[in-house]
Amino acid sequence: MDLKAPAHIANYIAGALQVPVNGRYIPNIDPATGEHYSHTPDSDADDVEAAVAAAKAAFPAWSTTPVEERFRILNRIAELIDANLDALALAETNDNGKPLWLSKRVDIPRASSNFRFFATGIMHFSTESHNMEDKAINYTLRQPVGIVGCISPWNLPLYLFTWKIAPALAAGNCVVSKPSEVTPMTAYLLSHICIEAGLPAGVLNILHGTGPGCGAAIVAHPAIKAISFTGSTRAGRDIAATAAPMFKKISLELGGKNPNIIFADCDWEKMMRTTLQSSFSNQGQICLCGSRILVEESIYEKFKEDFIARARKLTVGDPLDDHSRQGAVVSKLHYDKVLSCIELARQEGGKILLGGNPVKLEGRCANGLFIEPTIIEGLWAQCRTNMEEIFGPVVTLQPFKTEAEALELANTSDYGLSATIWTQDVSRANRVAAKVQSGIIWVNCWLLRDLRTPFGGFKNSGVGREGGWDALRFFTEPKNVCIEL
Repeated sequence: MDLKAPAHIANYIAGALQVPVNGRYIPNIDPATGEHYSHTPDSDADDVEAAVAAAKAAFPAWSTTPVEERFRILNRIAELIDANLDALALAETNDNGKPLWLSKRVDIPRASSNFRFFATGIMHFSTESHNMEDKAINYTLRQPVGIVGCISPWNLPLYLFTWKIAPALAAGNCVVSKPSEVTPMTAYLLSHICIEAGLPAGVLNILHGTGPGCGAAIVAHPAIKAISFTGSTRAGRDIAATAAPMFKKISLELGGKNPNIIFADCDWEKMMRTTLQSSFSNQGQICLCGSRILVEESIYEKFKEDFIARARKLTVGDPLDDHSRQGAVVSKLHYDKVLSCIELARQEGGKILLGGNPVKLEGRCANGLFIEPTIIEGLWAQCRTNMEEIFGPVVTLQPFKTEAEALELANTSDYGLSATIWTQDVSRANRVAAKVQSGIIWVNCWLLRDLRTPFGGFKNSGVGREGGWDALRFFTEPKNVCIEL
């Protein structure tokens, strides 16, 4: 197949590409160039109603389709994603601003892995039985929820979109989904792949539009029984306020303000190399980035000098250039937000050790949205800069003297998504990992992901878990059957 970005994106409803009912579109901007290069549907409740009707019609057959057949179709989608790697990666980079090499190496391969993993996983999904001696036997049925809503963010567009829809489809649900209106292109191209793969009409419906216009209508629709959302904590609160009184199942993967705890006995070279990655990958626009770097006092000055020197070498440039280590941030709105956060850090007394400014390029990217990698020190633990998610190429440095102080700093945040611990002391690693209030802990590594493990956070970082059996359990309802002997 020949996947290309069109001038007008279409919704995918009932197995066909359709224009929005209201005929309205919103601009789709390449953040690296400022070019308005396509139009995205501004879908609303009428489109959601059409998608729900299609899902209702498809559900009886899809929910009873043998898991081997579901595997075959979902695995075919994975194969087609792999076969169209270059086209999908280019579309992702043009939409999001991330370096093309990153889209090719991480985003698109992970999208196919998501489909392949859950396509396989559903064939091994098992349930429990309980024998009541000579009285009865109980067994659990896991049945699909029905019609579910999946809403995904702009930072890892196809990667996180497929992370939601793949387990929902594998479990036998029909899906009404909305990718971010900021980065809609790869979800649109996935529509073509689903058609080519033979996914039955109405099983997956992809609607494009804003959160208030389209996303809210998905959340509020009474026929949609579960909502899986990744995005901001603010939006998560709004979704919970609507969905909870309707007794919908909700899974919310929200923000993070993740600590990177560095002890003096770390493997220095590996720590430095990985910390640079965990600070600035995808322009810091990953919910798992370590934005608060906590360094043991005895190595603080050494760390600061080495870290600044390495970050200074990160090339901010055209995302299509293989030598660029940093691309554009995703939108003008986000660009302005990140720069305002840097200005707030200055007002709070922070010292900008590196960066803090926009980057102006020449040629194709002269109007692009680029920001220098930024390192800040001298801020107290509970200032806004250290408490609020910035979601950009911005990190703060804080020294600590003792393990207890490191834990206090790490747990100060209202968020609790992930943390990284650097130490060669196995006892300390286990001790600190048990006490840090985060749902995901990496020791001497970062972003090393096993898709079988639970993914999610504590506190304001969300509700529920994604990944592995947790995802398949979320998208199914348990039913106990008791048979008297």
